[in-house]
Amino acid sequence: MEDFEVRAELRYVPQSARKVRLVVDYVRGMDALEALSVLQLMPQRAARPVHKLVNSAVANAENNYGMASEDLYIAQISADDGPIRRWRRFGARGRFKPIQKRSSHISVILRERTPTEF
Repeated sequence: MEDFEVRAELRYVPQSARKVRLVVDYVRGMDALEALSVLQLMPQRAARPVHKLVNSAVANAENNYGMASEDLYIAQISADDGPIRRWRRFGARGRFKPIQKRSSHISVILRERTPTEF
């Protein structure tokens, strides 16, 4: 049997990849449905877009490939740096304060567990 996987990506999330990685590292390797319930209760702001992404990947697997959602698990999930929006705020005595608004790209790969992996 082929090792089938479902990919989903969420790009330009307006939060730094470092903060998103705290959430992503927590759910890596979990069953997809278990990860969705855990993400729903996490207090971090990054949990909401990660929940949305995993939910989308599960829906893609069910509707497009006919996989059962109970057998899916998060094989790979990562948060990479996106573009940084830079500008400045002017300060006293002719100085300026640089400001960086970071963004991130999140990607997930779901796989189906075979009966021997349970």
